[in-house]
Formats: sequence, structure tokens, C-alpha cells
Amino acid sequence: MRVLLTFQDLQLNNKMPVYMQIALYVKRRILLKWAVSGDKLPSRRDIAMQLNINPNTVQKAFKLMEDEGYVRTSSTTGSVIYLDDEIYGRIETELTKEMVAAFIAEAKEANLSFKKTVELLTELWE
Repeated sequence: MRVLLTFQDLQLNNKMPVYMQIALYVKRRILLKWAVSGDKLPSRRDIAMQLNINPNTVQKAFKLMEDEGYVRTSSTTGSVIYLDDEIYGRIETELTKEMVAAFIAEAKEANLSFKKTVELLTELWE
């Protein structure tokens, strides 16, 4: 088992609850393949110390990640990332939709037309 994830570079903000930011951070690492199935997560206490937050907040993040199925915890191995095709696909879809929705919101705020936005996307994609 590898231990790769550290949370020291996670920049917390006031836009969403901290426990959700921790879970989103792990999902982003999974999407980028910087975290893979079998990777061991640091202990809840270690993460709380890295982020200078309450351990109960970290516990809440772990519960969310376990409920969504991409983290499994056992008394012998600790908490480990678990992925299968279905779970990875869910994470990929969720994060991709969020990125696209944010982009669309900014394009609309800038009063770009759909046609102009698609033209720019096509031009820059290649």
C-alpha cells in the first residue's frame, strides 16, 4: 500500500464546508490519477494537524467518502482508496459537470453567446 496523499497543499475556503472540501480534494486527486485504488490515506489526526482543523471535521469527511464508496476503512489497514469502474465514472462525471457548469456560468456572466463560446472552445481545444 502506498501513502501518497498529503493535505498540506489543500487551500481551504469559506465557500463550502471544510469536510466537503477534503472529500473534493481526494476526488480531484483520483480524477488526476494522483491517487489510485489501494492508496492509504493519512490518519484522521494527521490530516487534522496538516490542515489545523478539528479532528471531528476530518471524521465527517471520512464518513462522506465512505458513504460515497471511494474510501474504505478497516481496523487492520486504516483508510484506503477503493475504486472500481462505476465509482471512478461517478467521480469523473461529477467533477466534469462541475467544471463545465462553472465555465458556462462565467461565459454567461461575460455575455458570450452560445455560438461564440462553442467557436472558442473548438478553436482552443485543438
